[in-house]
Amino acid sequence: MKILTTGSNGLLGQKLVHKLSKDSEVELIATARGENRLSNKEGYKYHSLDITDEKAVAETIVKYKPDSVIHTAAMTNVDACEADKEGCDKLNVDATQYIVDACKANNAHLVHLSTDFIFDGKDGPYDEEAKPNPISYYGESKLKAEEIVLESGQNAAILRTVLVYGIAEDMSRSNIALWAKGALQKGQQINVVDDQFRSPTLAEDLADGCILAAKQKAKGIYNISGKDQLSVLEIVQQVADFWKLDKDLINPVSSTTLSQPAKRPPKTGFILDKAIRELGYKPHSFMEGLAVLDEQMK
Repeated sequence: MKILTTGSNGLLGQKLVHKLSKDSEVELIATARGENRLSNKEGYKYHSLDITDEKAVAETIVKYKPDSVIHTAAMTNVDACEADKEGCDKLNVDATQYIVDACKANNAHLVHLSTDFIFDGKDGPYDEEAKPNPISYYGESKLKAEEIVLESGQNAAILRTVLVYGIAEDMSRSNIALWAKGALQKGQQINVVDDQFRSPTLAEDLADGCILAAKQKAKGIYNISGKDQLSVLEIVQQVADFWKLDKDLINPVSSTTLSQPAKRPPKTGFILDKAIRELGYKPHSFMEGLAVLDEQMK
């Protein structure tokens, strides 16, 4: 089976390359903007692709004729999306349209990544039938992208996820587990919100969900996240517990005290029954996920 991924330099993209390059059933084409930043160059082809270039997207899909495309590339910095709505639309909305069109023209299945931020966070955790109501521009852009996929009639799976964490090479952005561990190890006081709830997702679990959906050519919406719903404060406290760091450095604060440009949904998290039942998805708990990170660091 031939699988093409977008965003292969990102956290999820790297995990997909790591897993699929070793899979004897898969021929992998990894794509990202610019050069390949991964040290492992074996077991796959790399193709530089700017997904905001409609012609380049069309030509790439024609060239490689993948059976399935796993579309991970997006603008995910919530505050940056609020500040640069045009840039956000280009990457999250327009690029999705180009990928959907190219997949449709070449009869390729699509696995599209989405987010808990399409919800207002009033009554999480959510199942796949819940009604979206985004409160940030990032959430709006990702909901528009979902609508493009659904309205196209394209053979596609939409995978929604939450607060992804993990270790990767050459990353421009950190994630909650590594940030908390790093700050606490340095003895830094950190302010952590106690009124936002999420289901933190191990990057390896999300990659597994993508691969299951691609190989089964799944259709429809699936929630792919970690299995624990925790407050952000509890997430950071569990990081401290796991690595035996000083919890007195953690200051609980209300999200109202933070001057963030974009609103965050207070309570998200996902009900995973459908993905477990239909795809065979097996998520880790958060503490199990931290054990995976610990092994990788060793």
